[in-house]
Parts: sequence; structure tokens; C-alpha cells
Amino acid sequence: MVENRPWLTVFSHVVLCLGVLVTALPIWIAFVASTHPADSMLSGRTPLLPGGNMLENYATVLGSGVKAAGSIPVGTMLWNSFVMALMIAVGKIAISIIAAYAIVYFRFPLRKTCFWVIFITLMLPVEVRILPTFGVVASLDMLNSYWGLSVPLIASATATFLFRQFFLTVPEELAEAARIDGAGPLKFFRDILLPLSRTNIAALFVILFIFGWNQYLWPLLVTTDEGFYTIVMGIQRMLQAEDAEPAWHEIMATSMLAMLPPVLVVVFMQRLFVKGLIEQEK
Repeated sequence: MVENRPWLTVFSHVVLCLGVLVTALPIWIAFVASTHPADSMLSGRTPLLPGGNMLENYATVLGSGVKAAGSIPVGTMLWNSFVMALMIAVGKIAISIIAAYAIVYFRFPLRKTCFWVIFITLMLPVEVRILPTFGVVASLDMLNSYWGLSVPLIASATATFLFRQFFLTVPEELAEAARIDGAGPLKFFRDILLPLSRTNIAALFVILFIFGWNQYLWPLLVTTDEGFYTIVMGIQRMLQAEDAEPAWHEIMATSMLAMLPPVLVVVFMQRLFVKGLIEQEK
């Protein structure tokens, strides 16, 4: 029998409220800063209430951009980051689920060796293989392109491992029944495994989209054309203002806009994301 302890309920709620406050306070300060003029942020006092320049500041960064970042509209950088993150997430999932399907359901020589070779690549992140990867991308004339931003980051040993582990939990009788009904490998994959993997795909999509959205080092190397700058690169360039104070009101407005796409992805896919993580643990 669970004991009724009101003080414990109050204590847990206080801890939760403090956690929310600690997490939300920096976001609130960033939002407030994005609604004030430049001189308010340079006065030495941080305002805690929104100002009256919200529409002006957001219209400036979305339309004409910030001079410290090369006057690139933030809308362009948001679009570049969105395309890059979407291509990385979709590409990783597509390649990983096909690779896991081949490893689990097809019998070919060195099948387990192939899986462990893929798994070992976890020890080779982009930072380790960045020079040869850059050389390959440059030789294929993929610099300053969405393909150059995305393709080198598409391979994912983690997603392949997770899909493999899930496929191993699917009863073999299901594959045998599909084979008896005349379903070929592609039909079994399309009509049975993909629907069963829906929650896993959703959970991985959220994680991989945020991974692609937050990339900084690789886009910095492969883009010299300002038209392909990502939002993370843009914020960094705004902070490196030469011979001038950073435009903090515009930087904070850009930061708030940069948070929106990942937050929207998490909010709209929250149910499938949580369900996918729970099923994966099982």
C-alpha cells in the first residue's frame, strides 16, 4: 500500500519547478534580449521583461540579415540547416534500416563480419576522418552544395545497430508466414517490417534531425559560399564582430529562431519518440 505523504508531494513539485526555472531562465533572457534595442543590452543591466522592438528585430534578421554574419538573411540560413538536417536524418534512417534488414534476414558470407565492421566505425567520428572526407568531397565537386553538407554524415552505425536489434525481436514465424503467402523480400520489408518499425524510425528521426541541425565543424569546412551557411555558422559569425560590439539583440533573435525547428520536431513527434524509446528498451 502506497503511503499518503503530502510533504513528499510538495517537495517533488518544488524540485520540478526549480528544474523548470533553471532550464527556462536562459531561454527567457534570450527572448527578452531579442525584443530590446541594441543600447539596452550594452547598458550593463539585463532586462527581465520584453521590450517593444520584437517585430523590428526579427524582421531585420529574417529579411536583411546581420552585418557581422555577412548580411545573410537568417531565413536562408534556417533553410540551409533544415535541408541539411532533413537529408542527414532521412539518409541515415534509409541506409541503416536497409543495412540492418540485409544483415538479419539474408544469409551471405561474412555476414557477422560486415556488421562488426559497421559497428567499429563508431570509433571513427567525423572529426577523426575529416581530412580524407574533405578530400573526397572536394574531388567530387561537392563543396558549397547540400550534397556536400549532408552525404558525408549520412552513414550511421548506431542506427544500424538499433534497427538490427529490433529486427532480431521480430518472430521468425512472421517471416515464414509471409514467405508462405508468397511475399518476396521487398514486400515483406515494405508491408511488414516498415510498419512495425514506425516508432523506432520516429525516435531516430528526432535524434538524427537534431544531430544534423547542430552540426558546425563540417559545414564550416565545406562551405565558402555565404548562400550555403547554416544557422549555427551564422550565430558564430555574429559573435565574432570585428571593431564593434556584438549586436546582442539580433544575435538573441537569431538564437530564438534557431531553436524553433528542433523544438517543433520534438513537440509534434513526442508521442512516437517516447513510444519508440520505450519499445527499444524492451
